[in-house]
Amino acid sequence: MLNPSRTVEIFQKQPEPETFAAGDIIFENGKPGEVMYGIIEGTVELHIEGHPVETIEKGDVFGEGALLYPNGRRASTAIAKTDCTLAVMDRERFLFAIQTTPMFALEIMHSLSVRLRRFKHPEYPTGDA
Repeated sequence: MLNPSRTVEIFQKQPEPETFAAGDIIFENGKPGEVMYGIIEGTVELHIEGHPVETIEKGDVFGEGALLYPNGRRASTAIAKTDCTLAVMDRERFLFAIQTTPMFALEIMHSLSVRLRRFKHPEYPTGDA
């Protein structure tokens, strides 16, 4: 069984987590992205064109898109909705984790799938399916 919190645990083996106060901008749309994040504590809101499109919570990961695309640009703006503690992973560690821990890759895909499903079908509040 996939466990999003396990994904964040893998992140926690990385350097010290970062903290953000409620209202802090974590990253901005269009800016270069060199890391992805896993939420250890708190809630993050993702915005597109100034409008909130998603709220993500403990156990979720975000910002991975910038590590997957050649230009590495952010596709949204991430703002701490509450005080947050975030695990951080750069591209090199991301690729290493995928190569050495195949379940990590599946858990990242599962997390993205759950988030996409919640976006498409808000009636799935937990994303379990």
